[in-house]
Amino acid sequence: MREHRAKLSRGNDVAKAMDYMLKRWTVFTRFLDDGRICLSNNAAERGVRGIALGRKSWMFCGSDRGGQRAAVMYSLIVTAKMNDVDPQAWLADVLARIAEHSVQKLDELLPWNWCPLDAQARQAA
Repeated sequence: MREHRAKLSRGNDVAKAMDYMLKRWTVFTRFLDDGRICLSNNAAERGVRGIALGRKSWMFCGSDRGGQRAAVMYSLIVTAKMNDVDPQAWLADVLARIAEHSVQKLDELLPWNWCPLDAQARQAA
């Protein structure tokens, strides 16, 4: 790449791309030494696709406060997914139980600690 780069003028678009790559060569080749590093960012792109697709819809939340509520709900749903919890089952269960649940034990209802009510009854028996 350095050999071919020397033949190109400074303003050439391909030369700019080569300069970018050569300046970051150690970072770019790091995946060769560590198999856990992915060559592409496809996983990250898939992770934010839902945000990008919903962006125009969220402009119509009604108000700033509505937008904040939507952001909180989205965060809760994504957190449940990241913890391998079905967001719909988790949210339905939490909404059904939260009124009688002790304030000191609210952390039990967080997605990473959550256990469905019927599973808790089985454990107690």
